[in-house]
Amino acid sequence: MVKERKSDGTVIHVGKVIIHTLLLIILYQIGTWIHDFLNLTLPGSVIGMILLFVLLSTGLVKPSWVDEGALLLVKYLPFFFIPATVGIISFLHLFAGSGLLLIVIIIVSTALVIVISGHVSQWLVRKKE
Repeated sequence: MVKERKSDGTVIHVGKVIIHTLLLIILYQIGTWIHDFLNLTLPGSVIGMILLFVLLSTGLVKPSWVDEGALLLVKYLPFFFIPATVGIISFLHLFAGSGLLLIVIIIVSTALVIVISGHVSQWLVRKKE
């Protein structure tokens, strides 16, 4: 019996991650092209996510084709917010007069997202049963 070396498994894993991530990037790019071609107000990234959802729902794309690339992106998701945070910090003078109002808005919108997400997930679980 041939024993697989650990380095071979690592190379295969890295290759899968690259291919899965490329598939996600291609769907994003298609969404961007649709956005530009049809001059829609919906961002290309959202159109790409809708395309991915439709492809996964219809079975044309298997979840195993994108799972490792998606897991990698989700794992490092906080790093994608660093540029936005730095951009906001460089414009703090615009938020100086309404800081308390912004805090209230953030708390209320976060609570709404949590409540709505919880209700939707419960509805989906009940529907599945």
